[in-house]
Amino acid sequence: MATDAWQRTRDGITNIWQRVHPDRVDSVTGELNLTRELILAARNGGDPETESELRAEWQGRVRRLLLADPSVIEDLRVLLDELSPEPATRSEMYDVQMHARATGHGRVYQAGRDQRINES
Repeated sequence: MATDAWQRTRDGITNIWQRVHPDRVDSVTGELNLTRELILAARNGGDPETESELRAEWQGRVRRLLLADPSVIEDLRVLLDELSPEPATRSEMYDVQMHARATGHGRVYQAGRDQRINES
C-alpha cells in the first residue's frame, strides 16, 4: 500500500468491493487511504509491527469479502497478477531448500508454496 502501485491497488479493491457491498465503497476507500497513511508513517518511523497488523487486518477484510461473494475471486486474482512483479525467468521465481526429519509416528509436510492437507 505504500508503493507507486497504490492508485491501481485502491481502484481495484474498491471496484471489487463495489460488486459485493456497493453501500460501503466510500467508507472502504476512506479506510484504504487511511491505512496507506498509517503504513507510510510506520515505515518512516521504523515500526514494522504496525505495518504487519494493518496487513493482517486487510487480509481479514478481503477474506470476509470473498466469503460473502466467492464470484469475485477471479477479479482479485487478476488484480494481484497485475500488481505482482514478474521474474525475468522461471528459474528466478523460487529458490527453496527444505530439510525435515520425522521419528516414530511423526509426519512431515513440506511445500514450496500452497499446501492443503485433508486427513480423515
